[in-house]
Amino acid sequence: MDRAGVGKVCLALPAATLDHPFGEHHDAYRVGGKMFAMVGERGGISFKVSDIAYEVLTETGHARPAPYMARNKWVNLPRIDDWADDELAEHLAIAHGIVAAKLTRKARAALGLA
Repeated sequence: MDRAGVGKVCLALPAATLDHPFGEHHDAYRVGGKMFAMVGERGGISFKVSDIAYEVLTETGHARPAPYMARNKWVNLPRIDDWADDELAEHLAIAHGIVAAKLTRKARAALGLA
């Protein structure tokens, strides 16, 4: 997968949006204003994972703790194409779901996620 592929996958998720809070070379994907994935200017990708997935992915070396976001259980892949497309797409959908689930009931309803 490449940067455009990540965009297609993320923006196909319910109520997902794209913005560039860190400059045009960083793509931040959000749901309800909360970020669930980000592609950096050097081609890496970071995204939210569950507590268990964080432990498994970082301990096995499949991903590394995301800079600045590891305490929030985010992982980083130095290159988007480090994983198979379907595997990455599944993790992005899970990241979206984790973040969306933490939105208030009212916010989820307003976004059509309830």
